[in-house]
Amino acid sequence: MLPVIALVGRPNVGKSTLFNVLTGTRDAIVADVPGLTRDRQYGFGRLGPVPCIVIDTGGLIQNPTGIEAQMRAQTERAVAEADHLVLLADARAGLSPQDHFVAHELRRSGKPVTLVLNKAEGLDANIVSADFHALGLGEPLAISASHGQGCEELMERVLAGFEPHPGADADSDAIRIAIIGRPNVGKSTLVNRLLGEERVIANEEPGTTRDSILVPFERDGRAFLLIDTAGVRRRARIEDLVERASVAKTLQAIDEAHVVIMVLDAHDTVAEQDASVLGLALERGRALIIAINKWDGIAAEQREQIQRQLALKLDFVPFAPLHFISARHGSGVGELMQSTVRAYEAAMRAMPTRELTRTLEHALTVHQPPLVRGRRIKLRYAHQGGRNPPRIVIHGNQTASVPDAYTRYLANVFRKTYDLFATPVFVEYRTDANPYERERRAPPRPGRARRRVGTKRRR
Repeated sequence: MLPVIALVGRPNVGKSTLFNVLTGTRDAIVADVPGLTRDRQYGFGRLGPVPCIVIDTGGLIQNPTGIEAQMRAQTERAVAEADHLVLLADARAGLSPQDHFVAHELRRSGKPVTLVLNKAEGLDANIVSADFHALGLGEPLAISASHGQGCEELMERVLAGFEPHPGADADSDAIRIAIIGRPNVGKSTLVNRLLGEERVIANEEPGTTRDSILVPFERDGRAFLLIDTAGVRRRARIEDLVERASVAKTLQAIDEAHVVIMVLDAHDTVAEQDASVLGLALERGRALIIAINKWDGIAAEQREQIQRQLALKLDFVPFAPLHFISARHGSGVGELMQSTVRAYEAAMRAMPTRELTRTLEHALTVHQPPLVRGRRIKLRYAHQGGRNPPRIVIHGNQTASVPDAYTRYLANVFRKTYDLFATPVFVEYRTDANPYERERRAPPRPGRARRRVGTKRRR
């Protein structure tokens, strides 16, 4: 599983800025206002020797009141989920009593902590670090998240000792399925239905966990491996039932999976957390299937209205098929598994270069790229750059100017041509080198002057 890194510290020390740098996104709102981040924010880390999950937190406050108490509770849950903690402090503000409090709380967790001094651009690292040795957390590392300075060194230190894992791209006969969703939507009931036995605990109590992380089974002659998204704890050890369906565990399962099945409750609406997790699965490039459970309990006159609402709220994943099922009674589960196999085969499909290029040429004939400064974008050939998700690399000129709308058009053409069912299609561009560029920039040969065009020789 991917290591989980939590960014912790008092408010307004730059945790959200560092989160955006590490994840290569702008998901965390950044402003010079203390306490802006209240809930936990999750993302896939892009810096460092191995992939990881990064959690942005609101901060730890010693005597919280009102919303601050909720913010602290969210931070404490992130600390509980993490494998490694990054304590951020403000290098310009210096050591404060709040930093002492946060360091004390993190030491109590028993987890490894890396002390980071942010906003250190233009400062002497030795001078700003001197006072912070009093925290007893080892040698501080001075960085500047807003300028990106020291961030790679930080992740090399934090992720030292974590081994890279092959992930979902490794060859395997088993189709790995992550069944995700909020508590009490019927995930465990669906797992039991697929396994044909009461393998995991399932009841009306939200967040009930199951005992196995990886559950192998066979169905219709195919090998499958279910990936648990709730963690490994027996019922007697569950402390916070809702938190057992943690986002960190869900993201780890997404990373390991070939196909992700998001389970929704037909009686409930699509929540912000559902959309957020689906967006992260989309970012990771996993094949997506959405199962609307407890459909048997919906009145016929309400079904059409629910279907319209789902189509509206899930329009950012238009390729993900919707399956209306009843995990308890088994209706629709067979079709769900057929879609799972089809999605896996699409995500792992091989596409020869010659056929991809022929498809590209046909797409260009039907709909040409737009003009850029009076010149037509030229796309010459395509080849496959990876699987799970299908990644298509297109070579040409002025590829940096290809509009997003045209990229979506090409992705849809490839999806339809190669039946890339339920999986995102990533289209990348490569600009070919200009063969005349080197000759144009080359200096004149020694002993040979260039003649100006249009000038006359003196006689």
